Amino acid sequence: MCNLYRMLSNQEAIRAITRAMIDSTGNLEPIVEMWPDRMAPIVRNTPGGRELANVRWGLPSSSQALFQAATKRADSLRKKGKDVDFQELLKMEPDGGTTNVRNVESRHWKRWHGVEFRCVVPFTAFAEPDPAGKPEGGRTPNAWFAANPDCPLMFFAGFWVPQWQSVRKIKEGLVTADLYGFLTTEPNSIVAPIHEKAMPVILSNEHEIETWLTAPWEEARALQRPLPNDKLVRLPVELEVA
Repeated sequence: MCNLYRMLSNQEAIRAITRAMIDSTGNLEPIVEMWPDRMAPIVRNTPGGRELANVRWGLPSSSQALFQAATKRADSLRKKGKDVDFQELLKMEPDGGTTNVRNVESRHWKRWHGVEFRCVVPFTAFAEPDPAGKPEGGRTPNAWFAANPDCPLMFFAGFWVPQWQSVRKIKEGLVTADLYGFLTTEPNSIVAPIHEKAMPVILSNEHEIETWLTAPWEEARALQRPLPNDKLVRLPVELEVA
């Protein structure tokens, strides 16, 4: 599951490839490390046209997951002899967000299949933890992947959700924000030795970007597949640090 990526390209290149007509990002700086729950650029469909915008990473978690978390919290409070307003507790249950989506046919994700909720996420490299490279007593290093050692601009296929109300962090309280996340699929043979369960869904050309952003769902859904092996490399260690 990809929870770290890099975006070192520029907004002019992003707009040119995606045909974004609106740019709301201001001065878009290179992003050496993009982590969950931070703001990052996406290209999304809007009523005013295709837009390059900064959006918070992490889609709404399922109501079932939040219900289970709130139930656990309520049980813990009751054991301490405290009164519990469960509905209020559920409303304020923290949701750090779901960064990656795999089962697009679940009821939770089906509501966002339409083109108005699809987006593409620009990146130049993505990372997966590499347990095999962990030194004794040290931290697990990351393996980085890109189209080639020059790390050209690429795009994840994603969804975005407008103006979702939730508690992202307890210290923030209830907030309303636009959110995004991207799809995963089974890994190709480049990623599988590091992460055997999944890799991001990567759109490899402008035609695939257009299909994801504009096509009927069944046609767009076919893009949820591993990137061909010859279109991805693991970066050498000396290129993993930007």
